[in-house]
Amino acid sequence: VQLQAFGGGLVQAGGSLRLSCAASGRIFRSPTVGWFRQASGKEREFVSAIDWNGVTNYVDSVKDRFTISRANAGNTVFLQMNDLKPEDTAVYYCAARQGSAFRQEKYYNAWGQGTLVTVSS
Repeated sequence: VQLQAFGGGLVQAGGSLRLSCAASGRIFRSPTVGWFRQASGKEREFVSAIDWNGVTNYVDSVKDRFTISRANAGNTVFLQMNDLKPEDTAVYYCAARQGSAFRQEKYYNAWGQGTLVTVSS
């Protein structure tokens, strides 16, 4: 499976962006798609994931602000980001795996190229 993440950009604090992750190729039968982010000088961290049943989970810092969803028979996953804060600035990656959702990136074996989100104060 190949993943392409897009939708990043520059936004002021309090603004919104929607990231998209489009899958192509050999799609996993029961995929979980996750979003991770890496801020400059920091380790990559889990943000959100959605499994093939539509069950979602989020890191505490984005709960009530970010919403993950899927469309196109599961081949596209969105991350709607509202009330963005400067600390949300990072390169955002989508990743996929077969099976249940995990927060640890080591369980994901397909990765997109990343899209930069910059939130100005």
